[in-house]
Amino acid sequence: MTTRPDRDDEFAEFVNTRRAHLRRVAYLICGDWHLAEDLVQTALVKLYIAWRRIQRDGAEEAYARRIIVRAHLDEKRRPWRRERAGLDGLDVAVPGTSTLEDTDILVTALKALPERQRATVVLRHWYGLSVEETAADMKCSVGTVKSQTARAMASLRETLSADDFEGSHTDGRRAPQP
Repeated sequence: MTTRPDRDDEFAEFVNTRRAHLRRVAYLICGDWHLAEDLVQTALVKLYIAWRRIQRDGAEEAYARRIIVRAHLDEKRRPWRRERAGLDGLDVAVPGTSTLEDTDILVTALKALPERQRATVVLRHWYGLSVEETAADMKCSVGTVKSQTARAMASLRETLSADDFEGSHTDGRRAPQP
């Protein structure tokens, strides 16, 4: 059995190495950097509580990913629990500079998807999870994962059609111009 300082050191190392990746995944799922940070923080708190049990199984990242997905879906289901900063009409957002991630066409298309469809696409195609693993992460049936993935992919195909991207290949490279 590991002592508490050893456990804390191991957890701190996991956080240092995986936090940025988890934040990017959370962003792909929710489409908002601030919410992504909150989701990762929630995941890390719950992960710390279960660290000894989870670490023995070697499922630290899967556990954190599952918490991120479930926390996001929970947040969207219960809008009365969300906090709102500022006063309506008086606290205007400052326009920021666009980053490469904000202007990326694929991320924009992902943000346009409904929450559950976005989650299935990220889990199935970003993480490469099976249908069964995705269903377990999202606490839904295999059929729901399949239908949500099919709808999401159809929507993404429509959004990312060749008409929108003059001269692009399906693998993302530019076609040679004549």
